[in-house]
Amino acid sequence: MYNSFQSGIKYLKYFFTASNRKGHGTHSPFIFHFINKVLNDKTAYRSYDIVETIRRGLIKDQRLLNIEDLGAGSSTTRSSLRSVASIARHAAKSEKYGQLLFRMVKEYQPAIILELGTSLGITSSYFAFAKPDAKIITIEGAGEVAAVAEQNFNKLQLHNITVVKGNFDDTLSGVLKNLSSIDFAFIDGNHRKEPTERYFIEILSRIHNDTILIFDDIHWSKEMEGAWDTIKDHPSVRCTIDLFFFGILFFRNEFKEKQHFTIRY
Repeated sequence: MYNSFQSGIKYLKYFFTASNRKGHGTHSPFIFHFINKVLNDKTAYRSYDIVETIRRGLIKDQRLLNIEDLGAGSSTTRSSLRSVASIARHAAKSEKYGQLLFRMVKEYQPAIILELGTSLGITSSYFAFAKPDAKIITIEGAGEVAAVAEQNFNKLQLHNITVVKGNFDDTLSGVLKNLSSIDFAFIDGNHRKEPTERYFIEILSRIHNDTILIFDDIHWSKEMEGAWDTIKDHPSVRCTIDLFFFGILFFRNEFKEKQHFTIRY
């Protein structure tokens, strides 16, 4: 992974070269709509407060969990024991990006949502509130972490989320066999090049014209940047958006030629 100095330099380069969030000069009506109705939506949805109340409780939770780290590791510790509070602070998606995911699901209303990397269930909860009748399948490799996520779903009375426990390498193919298609997928785990590319190829078997795929931490390391470059060059990908921390893929046939956008967020 990049150290803090390297990450800072990369972010500054992104910030000063990315397009602004006004959408001016964007010739695609779809991307213009995404910028103005999703990225720039400032509505204070009630669901935000509900989910963030759970996060605030997790940040105070000092229970120690045994973490079976199956990916590229943590950027903050090498210990297999981590507190719930530490995971909530450093591993769970931030409020800003969790709420962006909420708005994407709310806008595009996917019926089937797949998540690789449940963590403590913050993003899964945002999905569920944005689309209460969606079928949400979320996979988590660390069993004790998945158990805390399930506790949070029960507290929030979210009954449309299925948690699958185990290594993505062992569980993803089985999950996909039981799905006819995927409308929306969020890949947040492993953070190594070869597995990330492999998960993408596996998920491709279930995509359709309106599927949206999001990869987390695309600039986290040289490996992840390499994976992102490989994925966005795949022939099935018609449009990408680089938000620095998120990489978003669209497969819509309306994009006759590939289009790649880097947008400041």
